[in-house]
Amino acid sequence: MRAGPLNLITDVAGLVVGNAADAALKSGVTVLTSDAPFACGVHVMGGAPGTRETDLLAPDRLVHAVDALVLAGGSAFGLGAAEGVVAGLRAMGRGFAVGDARVPIVPGAILFDLLNGGDKGWDDSPYPALGRRALDAAGARFALGSEGAGTGALTAQWKGGLGSASAVLEDGTTIGALVAVNALGSVTAPSGQFWAAPWELGDEFGGRGLSGPYDPGHEPAPEKRQGEATTIGIIATDAALDKAALTRLAVGAHDGFARAIVPSHTPFDGDLVFAVSTGARKAADPFRLGHAAACTMARAIARAVFLAAPAPGDLQPCWRAALR
Repeated sequence: MRAGPLNLITDVAGLVVGNAADAALKSGVTVLTSDAPFACGVHVMGGAPGTRETDLLAPDRLVHAVDALVLAGGSAFGLGAAEGVVAGLRAMGRGFAVGDARVPIVPGAILFDLLNGGDKGWDDSPYPALGRRALDAAGARFALGSEGAGTGALTAQWKGGLGSASAVLEDGTTIGALVAVNALGSVTAPSGQFWAAPWELGDEFGGRGLSGPYDPGHEPAPEKRQGEATTIGIIATDAALDKAALTRLAVGAHDGFARAIVPSHTPFDGDLVFAVSTGARKAADPFRLGHAAACTMARAIARAVFLAAPAPGDLQPCWRAALR
């Protein structure tokens, strides 16, 4: 397994990602889309999810492809980001055809960042406009860290953020992860070493490997208030998978949450993974694909925190500022 050329989810050919954020708001939106609809599944393991159209992704539902996925801050208000994305896709003539009408299919998920020090005193929600801006910005290259849906994210100890990573399997199959990390749990041991260290490729989040104290039994006390959390992500592949297989892939990617965040999937997190297939290659070995999904997601989570940048009014320090 090796990282793709960009080490981003967009190493899965055809996928593009856009970010939009408001610095004063300390929040933002990330959109994943493609020129053509793509198959999608989902799995939720957190106890406090906030979602849009996830029921549609069950294997027995009518629609078998989506036009975009939205990750947003803002808690329930952030679900409105999808409205801006729907409007943009409609203007492009995209959507599920029903007679002469087209309805863009845009599932989404949100994280809670309402108490992170940003100005939340709006009269009209900023999230639909942020969603439209993120869609318009979509491309193969996009920024990580304090960007998009990860702009105002926090974790137990460090500022959170937006992360991404990719892997190419021996048979040529590509898998990529995109994640906004706003966890109640910790992404590092007391030494500052990432829990995801065993799965690092090269020096993508500091190159510290397994050096220094490493205590897998450490139980960090949460420094955030319960309910101020949630990690939401997307795992994508070019292997041809239907919605049932994608649901299983999302389950596997949740192992990446558990490897990189301690604890994860708490009753107070809305932890969720969407799984996406572009179908460009024949189906891969599901055993290897699931393992790659977990490893790649763990790496993406560590990169989110590793690349977070300081901003005025921050409530938590950045990992690189404290430990580089």
